[in-house]
Amino acid sequence: MNRYYIKRIVSAVITILLIATVTFFMMRAIPGGPFSRERALPDAIIEALNRKYNLDAPLFKQYVDYMLGLFTFDLGPSFRRLGYTVNDLIASGFPVSAQIGLFAVLTIVIVGIPLGVLSALRQNKVEDYVVMFLATLGVTIPSFVVATVYIYFFAGQWKLVPAFGLNSPASYIGPVIALSGYSISFVARLTRSSMLEVLRQDYVRTARASGLSNFVVIYKYALKNALIPVITYMGPMIAAILTGSFVVERIFALPGMGYMYVEGVNNRDYTVVLGSTVFYAIFYVVMVLLVDIGYTIADPRIRLGKKYGD
Repeated sequence: MNRYYIKRIVSAVITILLIATVTFFMMRAIPGGPFSRERALPDAIIEALNRKYNLDAPLFKQYVDYMLGLFTFDLGPSFRRLGYTVNDLIASGFPVSAQIGLFAVLTIVIVGIPLGVLSALRQNKVEDYVVMFLATLGVTIPSFVVATVYIYFFAGQWKLVPAFGLNSPASYIGPVIALSGYSISFVARLTRSSMLEVLRQDYVRTARASGLSNFVVIYKYALKNALIPVITYMGPMIAAILTGSFVVERIFALPGMGYMYVEGVNNRDYTVVLGSTVFYAIFYVVMVLLVDIGYTIADPRIRLGKKYGD
């Protein structure tokens, strides 16, 4: 068990370092620089700025300096937001994204899994067809379409909710719906297919033949095993949702991680893009590790780092 975790942690660190390295050199390969403007700055000012931020040093030295800062959790200053470090921007943007993301994840779990179970238990009946129709619709409609339609009707035509910002509880509804729509549909379909497969297993038939109630068979035995594919999907999904959505945050004008990342790319703010990417990579790797741990909770037969029969 301990050897497994050590291997996973080492693998996670290497993955993060590779992501940081690739992102660093890709950002440097983009034409222009963080101080490029439509109205060009005088050469003397650009030279002074490059000297201040060490951008006039050889590329390899810049890379080494950045990686050393990464090990001390110093992501450097923002080139375009004077007086702010990348750590400051993440500290202000992540809570916004995490708030919306947390509500979206809760909505996905509370709505998606029960719908999938209902659809599986009522296979080829009206409830099944309705759920699958809505799930197919949710998977095919992009989040920016959902967000745009929501703003047009609920904020523009009917004046029921704010069009942007997070100034009231009602302002959370639109971003949460736009963020969770696809995943609710995907989780419902995944839960249904997995549940149908589990319900055909011999141990479920044995449990029913033993006289156990349908409720106990479904929710104590079948559902736990049926959730394993859902848990696999939920880990990376949670990491993606909690760290912000480029499109949704842009449409609803939310100052979260997604909005900050897009702004950093547009401004060629190297440190902001690098810091956001590394932060997301760390979050993603941690969530994948938690998924592996979640397997053992959902199915005690699974043992991390061991083979069956050991």
